[in-house]
Amino acid sequence: MNAFDQAFEIVVGHEGGFTDNPNDRGNWDTGQIGQGKLKGTKYGISAMSYPSLDIAGLTLDGAREIYRRDYWDKISGDSLDPGLALVVFDAAVNNGVGRAVRWLQEAVGVTADGVIGDATRAAIKAADATEALVGVHAARIHFMASLPTWATFGKGWSRRLAHLPHSAANMEG
Repeated sequence: MNAFDQAFEIVVGHEGGFTDNPNDRGNWDTGQIGQGKLKGTKYGISAMSYPSLDIAGLTLDGAREIYRRDYWDKISGDSLDPGLALVVFDAAVNNGVGRAVRWLQEAVGVTADGVIGDATRAAIKAADATEALVGVHAARIHFMASLPTWATFGKGWSRRLAHLPHSAANMEG
């Protein structure tokens, strides 16, 4: 199994199936609670991010295609150490690609502009993958714990974040 397939299985396992919690802005096609249509989230694919998608009818294969195109490829997952790729990929899915890439850039000591270019690729190659993973993960924990929705969703997020380094250590290259 390649790194993307391993990472996808882990991330989609955290994301789970269909939910339509009206208190989660991601479930609304406008991204605003109580406005627009409550279409839900399935496999981590939200109505807020994909307002024209039939969320309830989304298949696992459809989610895999979205994850590959819109998250994995945008973080250059195939060029990263598999464990680091998992941590950055999970952050991209849950917190946005730009934010995940900026955390990676900060962890490897380059300008955090949210774009993986030549300078970022060189810094990633020169960096210790474990230290970069720790840097990304720490920045993410700090960010998520500061969110106003931490009181509502923090317990689940904490479990996800606690499992991630263990899962990353077991990724195969």
